[in-house]
Amino acid sequence: MNKAQLVEAIADKLGGRQQAADAVDAVLDAMVRAVVAGDRVSVTGFGSFEKVDRPARYARNPQTGERVRVKKTSVPRFRAGQGFKDLVAGTKKLPKGGEVSVKKAPKGSLSGGASATVKKAAAKKATTAKKAAAKTTVAKKTTAKQAATAKKAVTKTAAAKKTTATAKKTTPTAKKAAPAAKKTTATAKKTAPAAKKATAKTTAPAKKTTARKTTAKKTTARKK
Repeated sequence: MNKAQLVEAIADKLGGRQQAADAVDAVLDAMVRAVVAGDRVSVTGFGSFEKVDRPARYARNPQTGERVRVKKTSVPRFRAGQGFKDLVAGTKKLPKGGEVSVKKAPKGSLSGGASATVKKAAAKKATTAKKAAAKTTVAKKTTAKQAATAKKAVTKTAAAKKTTATAKKTTPTAKKAAPAAKKTTATAKKTAPAAKKATAKTTAPAKKTTARKTTAKKTTARKK
């Protein structure tokens, strides 16, 4: 059965050939678009259509037997439902009286239509993308904070090293200055006794001279 025959088979149920053709085109287009987008189209009792990724591999040319490199690609895959398998295998009989062989969808499941399903899937993808973007932003901010903290730590370490080096340089200078101070103190101690002796020598003659003058005055007074 080709597409035209399929349209003819359902034309009576849909009220005409044109309506049937439009219905078939709409169903097939919706299924193809969903599978290409990576969604899984599942029809209860019939089967499911999905996109499958095939990795790169080697195959063999059936005409020449030559080994050929096959690139990575994606292919559609159909998996028949259990009801479809049972009908084909003969374990179940096809319904009579014009009943549909595929199980009907439960009431309320088609209230939103195919467009609603597509919109929900798009909304989920958008939400996932927003969450991923938010996580990336948080990760970038955290990395920036860590980098700033690391820079501050490096700066503090460098300042501490400079202070330590300056202290090390100052310590030898202080050590060198200490002996010089000790020498100056010793010189001052040596100078102090010499100054005392010089003062004593100067004071002694002065006392003797004063004593002589006093004796001379007394002698003059006696003679008068």
